[in-house]
Amino acid sequence: MYERISIDPEICHGQACVRGTRIPVHQLLRMMANEDSVETLLRAYPSLEREDLLACMEYGAALAEEQVTPFEVVPQPQ
Repeated sequence: MYERISIDPEICHGQACVRGTRIPVHQLLRMMANEDSVETLLRAYPSLEREDLLACMEYGAALAEEQVTPFEVVPQPQ
């Protein structure tokens, strides 16, 4: 499912990276969250392909779906 994502304890301290690179998935996701476009990232990282970025988004979505973190309900001031 994630043939474009690799996790190797010897590369980037075992963080998920785009296969064949040392570019962490979290870095690309954060850049996209900060409004960097796919086209901008492809220009900045010529070794990447569009499918690599889509795989990063799919990987991040799968992690968010699997991990359930309850939030504390904060009472609203009246």
